[in-house]
Amino acid sequence: MKALFALRSIRHKLLVGVLLTTATALLILGAIFIAYDLEDYRSRIADELTTQADLISLGSTAALEFEDHDTAEQILASLRLRPEIRAAAIYDKNGNLFARYNSATASVAEIPLRGERLGIEIDSDRVRLFRPIRSDQELVGSVFLLAQSGIRERTFKVMLFFISIAVLALVASTLLASWLQARITHPIMEVTELARQVVDKRNYDLRAKRTTDDEVGFLIDAFNQMLSQIGLRTSELEDSNTRLAQEIHERMQAVDEINRLNAELEHRVEERTAELENANKELESFSYSVSHDLRAPLRSIDGFSQALLEDYGDQLDADGKDYLDRVRNGAQRMGRLIDDMLNLSRVSRMELVRRPLNLSEIAVEILADLQQSEPQRQVDAEIDPELLVNGDSRLVRVALENLLGNAWKYTARRDDARIRFGQTKIDGRTCFFVGDNGAGFEMKYADRLFTPFQRLHDSREFPGTGVGLATVQRVIRRHSGRIWAESEPDNGSTFYFTLNPSEELSHDTTSDSAG
Repeated sequence: MKALFALRSIRHKLLVGVLLTTATALLILGAIFIAYDLEDYRSRIADELTTQADLISLGSTAALEFEDHDTAEQILASLRLRPEIRAAAIYDKNGNLFARYNSATASVAEIPLRGERLGIEIDSDRVRLFRPIRSDQELVGSVFLLAQSGIRERTFKVMLFFISIAVLALVASTLLASWLQARITHPIMEVTELARQVVDKRNYDLRAKRTTDDEVGFLIDAFNQMLSQIGLRTSELEDSNTRLAQEIHERMQAVDEINRLNAELEHRVEERTAELENANKELESFSYSVSHDLRAPLRSIDGFSQALLEDYGDQLDADGKDYLDRVRNGAQRMGRLIDDMLNLSRVSRMELVRRPLNLSEIAVEILADLQQSEPQRQVDAEIDPELLVNGDSRLVRVALENLLGNAWKYTARRDDARIRFGQTKIDGRTCFFVGDNGAGFEMKYADRLFTPFQRLHDSREFPGTGVGLATVQRVIRRHSGRIWAESEPDNGSTFYFTLNPSEELSHDTTSDSAG
């Protein structure tokens, strides 16, 4: 159906649409008419036979009571005047055959030998009816009638009549639809032809002539306006295409220039990379030289100072021994500072190799080493289990050694020292923390925490070089994470950090200055 309509003109579509509508209406009306007529015909047959059976019942009551078979058969013989009745019978109250009648076209076998259930059966060829015979409201027998129904012939006649009417209606509808569609579609066909000329010749100055004031006339006006707009837009589009071609040409030139600059930039980057690699090699060489050249005199200073104390200690007074102790402490502190500076330099240069890590296990090992170094201390250390991340094992261990080492150091003066390493959620994201109940610090100085050599406590009170937290920050940054701290004087500190880009937090405390 869809293909049938798709390849037809609007004139044919209107005609087919009208015919389909008319045919559909006729089919529905015909079905209703035929069904109603046949039902009415069946009702009339049933009424006529019931009336005939009741007449026979009235006439045969006495014959049944006096068992007069001849009279009963005479009553049934009067049915010869009704050729549609093929057979009839009268039964006594026990259902035994009392009298019968059959026409020339009927067989005796069609008459039941005994009375059956009262009622009527109608099919396309015949009607079977059993009616009671009563005398003073007492059942004395029953009457049977077998007649031709004529429903098949009736159906054929009604359908033939309806088909004749339907053909006449379709012919009239076709003529009327052809007359109407010729007047309705003619202006549309003119517009269609004009549209074909516009497409073929690309002439947007053509215009359709309006001949009606109905919807078709409005369509023609809209079509003419559309042609005007298309002509205007086409002119603007041609101008725009000209400008676009010029812009494309200019952009191609710009792309060529960008490619040239990129090539030049890549060459410069390669040169700078080579220079940076050379500088890194020189820095490594310098670091080695500094470490080697500075450690030798420091070991000499520390060693000879110790020799003086051991060999000539009895010849020195208290001030002399104090001076030598200070020399040794200074040399040892200088050695530790050199180690921390070298570690800070290595953290920035080491290649990052990520792999799954269990921070809980690393923390347990670090705290065990700290406890072994100071077995006299009692520290309540709590570590959350199964703190898992992806990171570089060497660098992460350096960061945790500094953070846990600071917590161990700054709780040295508390009898109830506590250290906690765990995981929490901040702003819906996961981060780790190292907390203690140690000395703490003022938050106004927090911006100095991660700057090398900056200390918030006196080195005589809490020894150190001031490089540890700077090293931690570089490790965290190399893992695309952040670190910040929260603290109160004499109430401990908590350092928060992340190790993965997806866990980076927006925090307005010291993380902003630290990160």
